[in-house]
Amino acid sequence: MMRALILEDLAEARTWLHDIAQASFPGPLQIDLAATCQAGLSAAGQNDYDLALIDLKLPDGSGIDVLRALRTRSTRGLYVVTTVLGGDENIVAALSAGADGYILKEQPAELVILQLSQLSQGIPALSPPVARRIIEHFRRTGPAVGDEEVLTAREREVLALIGRGMRNSDVSALLGLSGNTVATHIKSIYKKLGISSRAEAAWHATMLGLTSGVPGEC
Repeated sequence: MMRALILEDLAEARTWLHDIAQASFPGPLQIDLAATCQAGLSAAGQNDYDLALIDLKLPDGSGIDVLRALRTRSTRGLYVVTTVLGGDENIVAALSAGADGYILKEQPAELVILQLSQLSQGIPALSPPVARRIIEHFRRTGPAVGDEEVLTAREREVLALIGRGMRNSDVSALLGLSGNTVATHIKSIYKKLGISSRAEAAWHATMLGLTSGVPGEC
């Protein structure tokens, strides 16, 4: 049985997301509900979730903190931000924290159901306006990568992991590499992609389809 967490402070929106989750995953699904950041962190610390729908703006904090807690506990879960906040800073923060998608709640329920149902196929759940912002971001900052500068298989593995919000030490442990080797790979990735931060790395990892699964998972 799948287990899901819905983190949303508005009762009407919780009900809406509850129905959407059930429609997106028609098999047996246990859904836990949380209305505050504290409740979300408590749930994340006690349970392994296959799915989480996470609001960002909560009465007592940010859903990003809950997203990070969920991702630290499990790299296999599908965690999607569901919010009304569509600014670049929120999108980048969510992706760099390990979100598998970013859905604006202004969308019709039918579209959200379609996007969530495609997560298991490795397709990030992105609202059209969010996808356009990502494209615009790459137009402004993305490099023209030549054939000689494509990422190696190992660099793609490292990018996938740091795109999930993992620290260098976590990457070292998972891939069996030294800290210096991981740092060297990250430096090379940054140079090839023309980026300078983990937030930008998360953008690229998502667009390359690297954050739907990570090396070393069962």
